[in-house]
Amino acid sequence: MKIGIVCYPTFGGSGVVATELGLELSKRGHEIHFITYNQPVRLELISNNVHYHEVNVPEYPLFHYQPYELALSSKLVDMVKLHEIEILHVHYAIPHAYAAYMAKKMLQEEGIYLPIVTTLHGTDITLVGSHPFYKPAVTFSINKSDAVTTVSQSLKDDTLRLFDIKNDINVVPNFIDLEKYNHEFTDCQRAMMANDDEKIITHISNLRPVKRVQDVISVFYNIQKEMPAKLMFIGEGPEKEKVELRCQELGILDKVVFFGRSNEIDKILCFSDLFLLPSQTESFGLAALEAMASGVPVISSNTGGLPEVNIHGESGFLSNVGDIEDMTKNALYILSDETRLKTFKNNARKEALKFDLHAIVPQYEAIYEDTLAKCLVL
Repeated sequence: MKIGIVCYPTFGGSGVVATELGLELSKRGHEIHFITYNQPVRLELISNNVHYHEVNVPEYPLFHYQPYELALSSKLVDMVKLHEIEILHVHYAIPHAYAAYMAKKMLQEEGIYLPIVTTLHGTDITLVGSHPFYKPAVTFSINKSDAVTTVSQSLKDDTLRLFDIKNDINVVPNFIDLEKYNHEFTDCQRAMMANDDEKIITHISNLRPVKRVQDVISVFYNIQKEMPAKLMFIGEGPEKEKVELRCQELGILDKVVFFGRSNEIDKILCFSDLFLLPSQTESFGLAALEAMASGVPVISSNTGGLPEVNIHGESGFLSNVGDIEDMTKNALYILSDETRLKTFKNNARKEALKFDLHAIVPQYEAIYEDTLAKCLVL
């Protein structure tokens, strides 16, 4: 198949998953065309089966906000005609599904039918999409898609609760390439991060308020009072300065390492003993899954799609949002016994196997084939 993929080309979960999906589909013989305003961050290799087409938005003083949706729609029309793209997979409802529908209608005028598969990732539904200004457009775009998927059952439930959806919704979870998590790093590399007697606690996010990074500090502060520990903070975002100030106030700044955006997440996770993700909400919890794939148990909030990834009492523990005391208790329970810690690490890796891309990507292929078959009938 010739598949067009539209996504945000950033470090966010939706862009990462869309890019990894396209790369795996290309390995399976499909021709993939990424269409967005920048080359996706995970798209390192352009090959005969993988192509990138940049959407340019000309600057006109007439517009207070430059019309990216119009530029994207026009680019989609041009690329579909030029490369004979058979199906379009858009990630994130706004503005991608809306722009895709406009492209579809323009192509229909020329006798070309373009099926659209829309994948909903989270904030396009729970935050942006549910805003009164955008809700009608999101509802319209979802209902006009030929197939719709969500990354968790929780997000599907939220979508049906918040919007008047007529379409069927398929749950296809996020995935990872487990082969990339078969690490063999040396102990000397661990020594660069912590002493032998120190437990390594890790948090990875975009440091937005929804991630409740102050809770990460609170839980870690409690842990380090009971045992030697270091906290690895990976990511950049609006809460970083507040977190640094809080660490200074608590007198633990020397026990917290701020990596910013790191290209060595695999090394950090390889030596981590525990992963903290106390988010207000997570549509799926891709960061937790990446930790589990490295054999790191997870202490997370019991919200959104996290219970579908982090299995309570097996791969880690779930607590109510903001329950610092319970998260601390569960963290210490895992960390205080080496045999128990090893069991949780093994369980985390075992649970992650369920989300290997070789098990998930064929589900998308089946949806493409089914969607194309239905369109041929029409």
